[in-house]
Amino acid sequence: MVVKQIDIDSLDFAKSGGLIPAVIQDHKTSRVLMLGYMNESSLKKTIVDGKVCFFSRSKNRLWTKGETSGNFLELISIGKDCDSDSLLLLVDAKGPTCHLGSVSCFESLSPDLTFLGELEKVIQQKIVSKDEKSYTFQLSKDPLKAAQKVGEEGVEVALAAAAQSEGQLIDEAADLIYHLTVCLNSKSLSIADVMKKLKERHHSD
Repeated sequence: MVVKQIDIDSLDFAKSGGLIPAVIQDHKTSRVLMLGYMNESSLKKTIVDGKVCFFSRSKNRLWTKGETSGNFLELISIGKDCDSDSLLLLVDAKGPTCHLGSVSCFESLSPDLTFLGELEKVIQQKIVSKDEKSYTFQLSKDPLKAAQKVGEEGVEVALAAAAQSEGQLIDEAADLIYHLTVCLNSKSLSIADVMKKLKERHHSD
């Protein structure tokens, strides 16, 4: 369970000699960004400052991610595992996490499903940019047109499914997901809001 705060006294730092592994995950895309280690002091600093701070084993000191590059990891929430000896931190990454310039230190292992979150980030950036040449921005300015496109693409998906054309079905489904994401974001909503509703329905079924 992910929580805004965490009972530090409940964590088992002793098991690994005063350190506890911390998995860092993007709160929007669910992509795993990196693995670091925390001691009690770095965890407290993380909670107070709102920026992820590790204990650097190579530097032998507290190290706030982004202190040199500016690519901070802003804390959203913290959770612990069932044994209270590892952490999961959901963050808002301000730039690439990997020192090699990649979004994630596990770039080659990123599951395809996490791209949905990346797509939404790009769409949000297009909307904020107000670039008149951007199809995404133009569509977001006209909620009625965005809604119509969702309807059109929904029909295309249904027709492709009825025709049993797998390739066409994938193409049309991709168009539908894109236009649906634009439609949601034009209303200040997101895919995460849809996932939340699906989870609510799942638990109440």
